[in-house]
Formats: sequence, structure tokens, C-alpha cells
Amino acid sequence: MAAGNIAPQILTLLSILSSTVNSIDFNYPAVFNFGDSNSDTGDLAAGLGFLPGPPYGRAYFKTPTGRFCDGRLIVDFLRNPSSPSVALPMASKTCILNFLTLLSIFLPLTQSLHFNFPAVFNFGDSNSDTGNLVAAGIESIRPPYGEIHFQIPSGRYCDGRLIIDFLMDAMELPFLNAYLESVGAPNFRKGCNFAAAGSTILPATATSVCPFSFGIQVNQFLQFKARVLELLAKGKKYNKYIPAENYFEKGLYMFDIGQNDLAGAFYSKTFDQIVASIPNILVEFETGIKKLHDQGARNFWIHNTGPLGCLTQNVLKFGTDPSKLDELGCVSSHNQAAKLFNLQLHGLTKKLQGQHSDSNITYVDIYTIKSNLIANYSRYGFEQPIMACCGYGGPPLNYDTRIVCGQTKVLDGTSVTAQACNDSTEYVNWDGIHYSEAANQYISSQILTGKFSDPPFADKMPFLLSLKF
Repeated sequence: MAAGNIAPQILTLLSILSSTVNSIDFNYPAVFNFGDSNSDTGDLAAGLGFLPGPPYGRAYFKTPTGRFCDGRLIVDFLRNPSSPSVALPMASKTCILNFLTLLSIFLPLTQSLHFNFPAVFNFGDSNSDTGNLVAAGIESIRPPYGEIHFQIPSGRYCDGRLIIDFLMDAMELPFLNAYLESVGAPNFRKGCNFAAAGSTILPATATSVCPFSFGIQVNQFLQFKARVLELLAKGKKYNKYIPAENYFEKGLYMFDIGQNDLAGAFYSKTFDQIVASIPNILVEFETGIKKLHDQGARNFWIHNTGPLGCLTQNVLKFGTDPSKLDELGCVSSHNQAAKLFNLQLHGLTKKLQGQHSDSNITYVDIYTIKSNLIANYSRYGFEQPIMACCGYGGPPLNYDTRIVCGQTKVLDGTSVTAQACNDSTEYVNWDGIHYSEAANQYISSQILTGKFSDPPFADKMPFLLSLKF
């Protein structure tokens, strides 16, 4: 259906939903429904003995139920759409997230960024690492990592796709290959990913989890670009594997890093010391941005850091005293540090926007998106906002620092395995540190509305009409 035909229907439905919320009290003791197959929950099957066979019903009920659908009907969702006990299957969540995104496309938003990039170059930590730390041989990832989308571990610290994967998909670009991945002749035509799990903005030290700090990642990019230009000068032999020269100027440079600078510091520093270190962290970040700008980069996409205090690992370590937790059950000090970091990062992006009028510099408020998800998890079909899906120990956190997701160890004389939950789509957190694919999908849908960005965007993003997730 053409976008012109969709827009009036979306806006009409939005107005209906808005007026309904304000005018009707949905507190009825019973419902009597009349209709056709759009709301038939089994009458035709019961009355005439006509039961549609598989794959009807497979998404939710697992078997045919008399409904002419792969799962639940509209009337089923209206039964109790907000109850935390009603778990939406992934297919239903996908529809809802796409619908929410489409709603936002047609809301009036200020003009800004065109999403028509030939390539993407990404810098970050485990939130966007698509295989660098694993390719470097520093760590290995076992099943059940990757089980949802890739069916096998893919180098991602997730049960499936990351935010960057959903964003690449939305831009109709292939998933980014890791810079350090040499097996299988990776294709870098549409960009390259330099992000590595455990990375910090500040230079790595002897005790760092990962040596590939932000400065190293920027230097890797400089080496990558120089090598690409060398190969391009030799002729067209490598053109289908490497970016065209003008892609470096026209491409999008994405950043999601800083989480580890703050979270790691809490193990050895006071809150005041951590806050005092933020300006130095951002000086290092600004230096890297300047190097990229000097190399011709003009389109910058900067994620702020999320609510660190809501990560299962931090709740277990720093939240044993209930007075240190906020109303959501998150560690207050960690979230406060993240907010202060984001405030100064936002200020830096405003400064850069003023200094580089030749560039598009967009600040993305990931913190607000993730906080909203955790605060209103049941509204979006989740059941567990903080407890890890893949871990050991059971409720309330299902996380044990002695054994990581997928690992088998002898603890207290017994061999145990940190296993995945039955349905990761019910969990915001995957392994105690990282978000699940379902959560990443929700976060991506909110990023793509444009309303969490400065400057905001959305009015010039027709690619969203062909979302694949």
C-alpha cells in the first residue's frame, strides 16, 4: 500500500485511540461479541466441524484453535492488552513495534536528517559489537548466544540481533562485518564495524577487559581507510568488497560507547570521583571525533549511555541495600552517573554542531528509551524488566558472577550450567549485562521515530515503510 494511503488511516486510528483513552472506562464484567472470521474464536469450527489445520494457531496456541490466524485475533488482545501476565509472542511484538513506529512517522516532527547513506562505520562496545572481540581471540561465545535469529553464536553478546542490526536493516543495508573478522572473506562494501565488547572511551590499561578503546578503534578506521584507498588505486578488482572513495564522506559514523567507563569505575572509585572524570572521558571522545572529521567524516550519530543501574549485574553487586535502589529497582548512583555523563555528552554534541556547520551531528537519547522500557515493560509485552534470561540462581535476578551465560561449572560441589529461559522475548535483559533481541527491537523502533534525537528527524525517512523487523 502506498504511503499516501497509509497516512490518513494511521492518523485516523491514532485519533480514535486517543479519544477512546480519554472517554471510555474499560472495566466491563463481560463481553458479548458478534462478527465474522476477524473475531471468530471457534464458532465455525464448532458449528460445522470445519477446523482449519496447521499452521493456523502456531504463533501463540501452537495448535489450530478455530481462529483464522497464526495466533491471536484483535478480540483476544482487547481481552486484557495491558496485563503483565499476558505474554506477547515475538510475532505479535513485531507487529506492535512496527505499528508504533509507523504511527510516529506520520506525527509532525521537525526537519533534519536524510537516512540515505551508502555505508555505515560503527564505533562502540558490546552494545554494538558484531564480532570483533571474538575474532581477536580474546573471548569465545557459546550457545545459547545467537539462538533467536542466527541459530548459532554470531559474535554478538545477545540471543539474536543488536540495535545496530535493526538500524542497518531499516536502512536496507547489510549487517556490518567486524573489522577484525578475516574468516570467510567478509564484505566491507557497505561499511565496517570497529566496536568491541568491553571497550572504553579512555585508553585501555593493563587490567582492561578489552584493549580496543575508542582511540584504537579510530586508528583502526584510519588504517582501514588508507588500505581501501590503496586497493581502489589498483583497479576494480576489489570494488565489490570495499567502500567507494566517496562513501567515507557520505557514510554514517555511529557511536555507542562510554558505558564501560562509568560502570567499571564503580568497582574502584567513589561516585564523586567518577563524576569528576567525565570531562576527561569526553575530551578523549572529542579528540576521536575530530580525527574522523579531519578524514572527511560528515555524518555523525551519537548514542548516549543507558540506565546502568538497571543492569542485572549492577543490581546484584551494588543493590544489596534497598535504600540504594530507586522505584524501578535500579541502582540510583549508577543511573545518576549515567545522567550526568549524558548531560555533558549532549553539551559536547551541541558544541560540535556549532563548530562544524558542514556536518550532520545527531545525539540519540538511548537512556530515555531504555528507562521507559524498564518502567513500562508490561505495556510492551515483557514480563521481566531486570532479571536475566540466561544465567544461574533463579529469581529475583537469575545472575551469578561466578558463571556466565552458557557456561558449565562446578559450584559448591555441584556441576551447574547457566541456561537460557524458555522465552527470551519476555525478558528485557539477556545475560545480566546485555539486552535481549526483543528489547533491542523495541529500542530500535523508538530510535527510528526520531523524537528521541537532537535534532529530531522522521519526515524524510520513507525507508521505514519497508521495515523488515
